[in-house]
Amino acid sequence: MDKKRAYFPRTTGPQRRLLFETWEKTEKVTQSCQEAHVSRRTFYNWKGRFEAEGYEGLSSPRSRAPKNPPKIAKEVEEQVKKMHCEHPSWGKRRIADELAKGNGWKALVSPNTVKRILKDFGLWEMPEEKKGTKECRP
Repeated sequence: MDKKRAYFPRTTGPQRRLLFETWEKTEKVTQSCQEAHVSRRTFYNWKGRFEAEGYEGLSSPRSRAPKNPPKIAKEVEEQVKKMHCEHPSWGKRRIADELAKGNGWKALVSPNTVKRILKDFGLWEMPEEKKGTKECRP
């Protein structure tokens, strides 16, 4: 027999509120989960935040995006900028490869990081622009 897995959508703020209001009244996890239509695992996932922050903490899930993305060293940014100014026809992949070659073939930056660095300096050309139109200021 082929069992199909059930799909449970993300819980809503009012649903989480109902879950913990019921739990506070009855002190029964199973009954609270049944009333709010959530699993026990969901209850225990939110329990820590509820105990720490109360009902305000249940309003929305936290972002999983990195809070402090890694930064590229200033020296590497300057190398990328210098290479682009010396060789304006090189693309992001070529610059990343040349930096890796100078570092014993260990990658310092990815091609997309090269693109981001050049965008930050205002040196990345959009497709409709002609090559070599941006000024390089070392």
